[in-house]
Amino acid sequence: MDSANAWYLTIGLLLLLIAVGGSRVARWPISTAMIYLVIGVILGRLGWLSIDFARNARWLEIASEVAVIVSLFSAGLRLRIGLRRETWIAPVLLATLGMALTAALVAGAGVWLLSMPLGVAIVLGALIAPTDPVLASDVQVEGSKDRDRVRSSLTGEAGLNDGTAFPVLFLGLGVLGLRDLGEGIGHWVAVDVLYKVIVGFISGWSLAWLVARGMLYQRQARQEATGFDDFLALGLIAVAYGVAQSLHAYGFIAVFAAGLSLRALERRKSNPAAEHEAALAALPEDAVASDPEHAPAYMAEAVLRFNEQMDRIGELALVVLVGALISVHGVDIRGLALALLLFFVFRPLAIAPLCAISGLDRYQTALVSWFGIRGIGSIYYLAYAVTHGLPSIWVEPLVAITLTVIATSTLMHGVSSTPLMRRYAIRAKRSVGSASA
Repeated sequence: MDSANAWYLTIGLLLLLIAVGGSRVARWPISTAMIYLVIGVILGRLGWLSIDFARNARWLEIASEVAVIVSLFSAGLRLRIGLRRETWIAPVLLATLGMALTAALVAGAGVWLLSMPLGVAIVLGALIAPTDPVLASDVQVEGSKDRDRVRSSLTGEAGLNDGTAFPVLFLGLGVLGLRDLGEGIGHWVAVDVLYKVIVGFISGWSLAWLVARGMLYQRQARQEATGFDDFLALGLIAVAYGVAQSLHAYGFIAVFAAGLSLRALERRKSNPAAEHEAALAALPEDAVASDPEHAPAYMAEAVLRFNEQMDRIGELALVVLVGALISVHGVDIRGLALALLLFFVFRPLAIAPLCAISGLDRYQTALVSWFGIRGIGSIYYLAYAVTHGLPSIWVEPLVAITLTVIATSTLMHGVSSTPLMRRYAIRAKRSVGSASA
């Protein structure tokens, strides 16, 4: 069998694995990401997918960037909670203070335990402190009607901190002399922290609101532009990201805000009672898509369905690549030790007090502290650092450590997510039952 046919067969079998085995795997104490990771390692060992990170950093940066922004848009679309609700306290605190504290603890370990220069240690903190929206689907909200505090906190955190990690990365590169931090720490705070986060969020939210209103006008007033929700998703992602980047703001924040804005328009325009699936199913599709009561909800759900399909394909491709990279760079004992410190010490120390402030109970706090899943976002930040001049002497150590942390997270969180979240769901039902009684 030649290489082209081998690849056709491999890709076809992987896609069939998603279609046939996805629902079955969801009932087991494993995740699809674990399967993809093992397949990637096997393909790497066979020599079919041999990738060196440093030599392929640029296209790895692009591939992981695309996967992350698609996932961020999906995360925003799933969160059907108002911006003023108390449920936003936890995600914002986790994505800002929690992420910064975790990065500081990792950087401290890099300096004192791994003998890294301060700049390299800060970069390492930026690589593995943020949680990942791509691999965390098993513990994120399961749909627009899911208001659970644990799932919404983890989804909001993953959606926000893939952008709020950028200031930490820029700080590390600045300490290494690879980026101009301006006139002292105040300039870094004003520009890299405040301006780029705020402008990114406002630009993404505003653009999505304008585009969605235009689409709704076409559907309701002129009966046009129905059935093109896949193009709407791709267009919103690309425009929100591109405009934010052009404004020197964070595109990751903008894409997440665009998803939130599209869902918020549904809340403002629709009658909640009319959004019930049975009500929507009782009407013809054309009527649902153009009716003022139903159109925003229909559009948001249609965009989300398409985006989730792209999200799954991105997860498959990137996790297989991670497995192939591990087969080349190996597992690093320092990365394994750091992963254990990160999951069992650093994240709980940084996150638990913030969860308590946000009103989560002890069991919810334990779950949020544990499910700090690392993944494709770390690949993107690592590739970005490499392509922006990270000293070559530190490229291989950071690659090996980061890949090991991702693999450890994929395995440990993959094994624990199904039983822990199932137990949590049972506990929540009992609490609701006792409260109603």
